[in-house]
Amino acid sequence: MTTVDTRAVHAGREDLTALGVHVPPIDLSTTNPLPSIDDGGDAYQTLATGGPLPTGASAVYQRLWNPTVARFETALAELEGTAEAVAYASGMAALTAALLAATRDGKRHLVAVRPLYGGTDHVLATGLLGTEVSWAHPDQVAAAIRPDTALVIAETPANPTLDLIDIAALADAAGPVPLLIDNTVATPILQQPTRHGARLVLHSATKSIGGHGDVLAGAIACDAEWAARLRQVRALTGAILHPLGGYLLHRGLQTLPLRVRAQQAGAEKLAAWLSDQPAVTRVHHPGLDDPAGLVGRQMSGPGSLLAFEVRGGAPAAAAVASACRLITHAVSLGGVDTLIQHPASLTHRPVEADAKPDVALLRLSVGLEDPEDLRDDLARALAAS
Repeated sequence: MTTVDTRAVHAGREDLTALGVHVPPIDLSTTNPLPSIDDGGDAYQTLATGGPLPTGASAVYQRLWNPTVARFETALAELEGTAEAVAYASGMAALTAALLAATRDGKRHLVAVRPLYGGTDHVLATGLLGTEVSWAHPDQVAAAIRPDTALVIAETPANPTLDLIDIAALADAAGPVPLLIDNTVATPILQQPTRHGARLVLHSATKSIGGHGDVLAGAIACDAEWAARLRQVRALTGAILHPLGGYLLHRGLQTLPLRVRAQQAGAEKLAAWLSDQPAVTRVHHPGLDDPAGLVGRQMSGPGSLLAFEVRGGAPAAAAVASACRLITHAVSLGGVDTLIQHPASLTHRPVEADAKPDVALLRLSVGLEDPEDLRDDLARALAAS
């Protein structure tokens, strides 16, 4: 069995030697030649209903299937330890597909554990897709499930407070109801939720998987049954990932283990340093606060995302974010450069008041810069507050 580092480099590239190339090709075709009406029609029927591309068949049309995107899906599934993966044009498109696929049989009720990414929270709270949500703490999930519950949704580590959830315990509480875990923050390098009972693993691939702030994408790793459901939703709604995005994400997987571990090391140093600063009242990072011992058991490391609360509330938090010079004041996470943002005003602004992050909280996505340079920038920003 090869290590995750080796799989990250080689997954989805097994046929390159036979093709006579060293780098995966990018197929930008929006339409494909058909060998005959019957063959084309059969392939269209299969792809439009969620099936995989039949051997030797025409791909027909890019909305249905693309080989460059499929290579990335194969590679991600290998890292997550799932049978398949399905890629989308954004993380929210992937979440939308999961909700549509889960509720297609008429069940409309969802159970969700907060905190969640603000966009996920918002689409669940609004009921935009015809769903009804019950918010529950992890120990309340079993009691919240109803006969019409289609899905249990959680994120661990959670955005933005980095709360950890025991996936195995949550899967037990969900029982026969499928469990979806947002694994964006941990990435498959640090955590594989299906090993602990999750059925669906959601990624905003825009973040660490892409890693360079230049591709918007989402993906769900899952078993073959769910992949067929998800591909059908993708084919019918047109949410497929562009081939160039698939290429960039596949390339990003090659360095994902190195990036995640280096960024994690920087985050651990900064979390420890921030904990000693008089202007900081609390630091959120799994490396500092893990009462259930999930780091080392469920996750192989605490990750590169942290959050901290500053003395002085919202005005002080705004001052710190604005005073950073090396660190970029921007949303998103998981990139090679360090980003800082104020969740209550930005990514989690639409979240209901009782679930909104503290106004004193700033989220820091640690990149690949020297941690001492980042520390000096934060020290100046904290002094300015």
